Amino acid sequence: MELPKDPFMLLSVVNMKLRDGYSGLDALCDDLNLNRKELEEKLLAAGFGYNEELNQFR
Repeated sequence: MELPKDPFMLLSVVNMKLRDGYSGLDALCDDLNLNRKELEEKLLAAGFGYNEELNQFR
């Protein structure tokens, strides 16, 4: 899956997918064939970290 380059659009898409269809970040990354570390680094660079309890980036 091609994800948006813009970090705010990326945040929106990832959080929507987590909310609507995945129990956690590992499940999303496995299903969409994404590198979890790279995804987290991109969002962390924009100031967003993954919260497992909420299953979203904040």
